[in-house]
This record gives sequence, structure tokens and C-alpha cells, in this order.
Amino acid sequence: MTDLRANIARVEDAIARACARAGRAPADVLLIGVSKTIDAETVAAGAAAGLRALGENRVQEARDKIAAIGRPVPWHLIGHLQTNKARDAVKLFDWIHSVDRAELAEELDKRAHAAERAIDVLIEVNLGEEPQKGGVLPRELKVLVDLTARLRQLRLRGLMAIPPVAESAEATRPWFRKLRELRDVHGLEHLSMGMSADYEVAIEEGATMVRVGTAIFGPRQGAGGPRGAGGPGQARP
Repeated sequence: MTDLRANIARVEDAIARACARAGRAPADVLLIGVSKTIDAETVAAGAAAGLRALGENRVQEARDKIAAIGRPVPWHLIGHLQTNKARDAVKLFDWIHSVDRAELAEELDKRAHAAERAIDVLIEVNLGEEPQKGGVLPRELKVLVDLTARLRQLRLRGLMAIPPVAESAEATRPWFRKLRELRDVHGLEHLSMGMSADYEVAIEEGATMVRVGTAIFGPRQGAGGPRGAGGPGQARP
């Protein structure tokens, strides 16, 4: 049986060490427990063991878990979001990390207005310009930032990225640095970057949110295909 409390403590200790190396405060980094394919009872136990946020890749899976365990902590959508799921997403999630196109931003704003909610959002950037991944291209980011910032029901808080697959955590550093530079150019606050294999490097480069799944919950339950797969071609935590 997975010792969630011990796993969370190990990750938090690693976060603290990474923050110390970067001259940052651990309180400035939010650990999001990514619960894709993990059963609702285990997810609830993770929240009880100290997780301050939960992350899900798919709207339907989150709907089922929220119906079962409620909202012990904020829920974050970190997976690709289809425009036709926007209505459900704004009702279920407190944060949406994967805004990557104007059509989606506008639909989220419309649905959030109807639901009388304001949603914190991040824009996902396709740093490596990989055709199989979601995310706005870096050269097109300004247009989407400007549009999203004007929408009344969305609070644009920062950027998110899933870097290209690398042979080591250290090899991801230039990608994390690039996202931080883009964040700073646009005067935003948050950086959602770093997963189980590379979150310490991400923190050293400025991550304010890290998305950690297997290091907390263990191997995915009943996962078909590569572990951690999200939307088409997207590696997830």
C-alpha cells in the first residue's frame, strides 16, 4: 500500500532543497498532486495527508471524483481541454492550466459568466513547437495573452508548459528557463512546470507550481499506453 504521507513528505523535502539552492521560499511553490487514473478514495487520502491541490487531466474523470469526494482542496485541470467541455470545466475546476487558443479562452469566459464564476487560468505554451502537442507557439503568445487578459471571467495568472522529452532532468533546464523568460516578458505571476522526473530543476528555474503524480501516488492504476499520457502526444506528470 502506498504511504502517501511519506511520499508527500519526500517530495516536499525535495522542493525545500531546490528552493534553498535557488534562494527561494518553499511556500512560494505549490505542489499539485496529479491523480490521473487514481481512485477517488486514494485521492481523498492524499488530500487528508497534506496535499494542497489536486490535478486532473480529463474533465470526465474529475467529475466522477469530485462527485465522490467533493472539494477538500482546489482542483486544477492540467490536461488538454476540448472547447465543447468548457461548460463542465468551469463548474468543476478552480484553475485551468491549458488555455492554448482564442476559441477556448472565449468559450471558457462565456461559460464562466453563465456559471457566475471567475476562473484562474494559465496559458499553455508549446515551447518545442511540437506538432503532436497542445499549446500556443511562443511567437503567437502575445496575441493570446492580450485577448485572455481582456476577458472578464478569466483571471490570467501565468504560463504552463510540458517541455520536449529529454534524457535527463538537467536537459530540461533550458526549456524551463525559456518559459520563465516568456512569463517575465508578459508580466505574469505563475509558472506551472515540472513533473515527477524534473520538478527540482523546474523550481530552480522559477516554477511556482509543480505537477507531481507518480512520486506521490505511485504507478498509474489501469493506465493504457505510456504511463502519464495525457492528450494526444502529450506526456503528463
